[in-house]
Amino acid sequence: MPAPKLATFPQIRGALKFYQIASVITGVGLLLLVAEMILKYTPLHVELFLGGSGGFLWFAPVIASPECLWWSQFVPSATACEMISSGDGINLSLGILIAHGWFYVVYLFACFRVWSLMRWRFPRFLLLAGGGVVPFLSFFMEHRVARDVKRYLAEREAKAAARAAGNPPAETQEVAS
Repeated sequence: MPAPKLATFPQIRGALKFYQIASVITGVGLLLLVAEMILKYTPLHVELFLGGSGGFLWFAPVIASPECLWWSQFVPSATACEMISSGDGINLSLGILIAHGWFYVVYLFACFRVWSLMRWRFPRFLLLAGGGVVPFLSFFMEHRVARDVKRYLAEREAKAAARAAGNPPAETQEVAS
């Protein structure tokens, strides 16, 4: 694939900063979502509420039908597993779910911007996109992408500066000797 042009480097830096912020927010949201799912879909069957009859911040039980076994949440079956929340107030569990879903769209846009400006291959985009659905992957990818992009930009700018000064890059000097 062709290399990014030097003129796009300011755009790449901006896209990288946006990606880093989106990556951390998405990663935290995903960890909160995983915790919420564990609380709701394991035998605990509770949801987090703000306000209402339980006080400021409280866990309300989720009433699960007898067909709801721990494994029935993951296996489609003919039995209908019905879960009814018994809490009142603001359902923070639902809020976490909705916030992560919408922010994942923002995260995908940030991934697309970095990916397209850096002109990477498509499998790299899939790996970046996976950061919003695989717990902890967004943190690892954010660190790795930031390191790779900053290193690439610094190397390309150093080569361009050496060419502008009339000195060939260090690799070329060694080969010429």
